[in-house]
Amino acid sequence: MVKIKICGLKRLEDIEIANKYKPDYIGFVFADSKRKVSHDLAGELKKNLNSDIVSVGVFVDAPQDEILELFNQKIIEIAQLHGAESEEYIRNLKEKTNHELKIIKAIEITQNTDLLSYDDSKADYLLLDSGKGSGKTFDWRLIRKDLKKEFFLAGGLNSSNVIEAINEFHPYAIDLSSSLETDGFKDENKIKEIMEVIN
Repeated sequence: MVKIKICGLKRLEDIEIANKYKPDYIGFVFADSKRKVSHDLAGELKKNLNSDIVSVGVFVDAPQDEILELFNQKIIEIAQLHGAESEEYIRNLKEKTNHELKIIKAIEITQNTDLLSYDDSKADYLLLDSGKGSGKTFDWRLIRKDLKKEFFLAGGLNSSNVIEAINEFHPYAIDLSSSLETDGFKDENKIKEIMEVIN
């Protein structure tokens, strides 16, 4: 069964919805974004999150110390990297956490993306997206069927196209955010609908 990640939670109401519908992962955005949360707010939200749901921190070229602090405070369990973070950067994070911190490396998919080059990455997972939270789909034909790493599929997924994406590409997980919002806030009805469609 495909895993589900809901990204961009920023209110206690969002956490309550997540606890009710039980996605496998939720994301706190620490990069500049309309969904950005402070460390303190993320800590408060994490305290109220069901312990079965894995928390992911979303970063763009963040100082490693910031990620390590959030991990050590048990606010995040996975770091999702959307910048130009190198393999050395990823390796350092893994070593400094005794390889307990999992890493998702996000890749903006274009005609020129060489997915082969990520087969030996130190990241635990890849995330295939059209851009940093653009909410738009990319050309799914650019996904290689022989990817070595399990991947999260993101970008413009919604209740009308998500089953097609799952059946065609068998991602490890799907990553949802803007399609689950109304007026910039997570919408319980949209979350309920997508969870029912997938499950």
